[in-house]
Amino acid sequence: MLHDPNRVYVFDTTLRDGEQVPGCQLTTPEKIEIAHELEALGVDIIEAGFPISSPGDFQSVVEISKAVKNPTVCALTRAIKGDIDVAVEALKYARRPRIHTGIGSSDMHIKNKFNSTREEILIRAVEAVKYAKKFVEDIEFYAEDAGRADIHFLAKMIEAVIAAGATVVNIPDTNGYCLPDQYGEKIKFLKENVKNIDKAVISVHCHNDLGLATANSVAGLQNGARQIEGTINGIGERAGNTSIEEVVMILKTHQNLGLHTNINTKNFYELSQMVSTQMRMPVQPNKAIVGSNAFAHSSGIHQDGFLKNRENYEIIRPEDVGFPNASIVLTARSGRHALKFHLERLGYNLSKEELANAYHRFLTLADSKLDITDEDLLILAGDKKFA
Repeated sequence: MLHDPNRVYVFDTTLRDGEQVPGCQLTTPEKIEIAHELEALGVDIIEAGFPISSPGDFQSVVEISKAVKNPTVCALTRAIKGDIDVAVEALKYARRPRIHTGIGSSDMHIKNKFNSTREEILIRAVEAVKYAKKFVEDIEFYAEDAGRADIHFLAKMIEAVIAAGATVVNIPDTNGYCLPDQYGEKIKFLKENVKNIDKAVISVHCHNDLGLATANSVAGLQNGARQIEGTINGIGERAGNTSIEEVVMILKTHQNLGLHTNINTKNFYELSQMVSTQMRMPVQPNKAIVGSNAFAHSSGIHQDGFLKNRENYEIIRPEDVGFPNASIVLTARSGRHALKFHLERLGYNLSKEELANAYHRFLTLADSKLDITDEDLLILAGDKKFA
């Protein structure tokens, strides 16, 4: 099925799973704007919504299907015929439609959520895939809470849904429970023990409840998964989803993994800002890849090393993810090398003695003032008109 065995498909669920965050609901026009940017980013699949959940979600799937040309447009359903019927209707304008259906796979969900048995759940899973397959060729099946599922039952379920017509099998760590080695082993077991696994793409969908979503997703890819599901900025229910920008840049940075995506990484920063603004969810400053401090150097040792050779403290170039630029931030922890760098930027080439005096005054100022401005630097440099 895969033309390139090392190609990782990127499935973006910012507009579905990401939008489930309280207070972050988007209008259909806002969703379309983000969908256009996701298409420009180069994502392979856009999960546009859960059509049965609300008229607004239904309309968003319809309009996104019309708006984008290249990505597959995906609609989420439960393993219920009524859900699937509504999804089929919502996807009628999609050039590449996909139905994403599924059911719980852990005994916790089977007993406590569905009040059912493994046997009954297996029948429902197969029936849902077969029914969806009547309308749409591309069917993704999610085995909810696979992270806590019995591995032998999970393998049985995956084999059955592939036989029923699933083209992608999603192995979600729904509650962010797994450790990376556990999750990787789970994917490896399915890869080695499900006899028809070559007929489907294994997908990883990890949550960040323990801060392990990115690590688990990469572990899954290392063990044979070839689709990554996540969101821009890692937004999502509870502690969020896998952050797409993190996984993509890990694959780009660790080329020895031999895996690659079709993502235009230079678009990450701008899209991150758009999602943050529209969803009213600030990006934490220390967020990997797209946070405002991701390329800011403030300690003297780091600044000195960075100014000698940026690769001393930068494994990703800011321009590779569309970040405005690396910044040398002046704080009380900064060294004289950083002060010299900023004074030269302003046109001041101080002697060693002048720099030592300016640095002494700088440290006194930086201890009392959080934000050192260019105007402060001009005063330090002895510019009389600012004194």
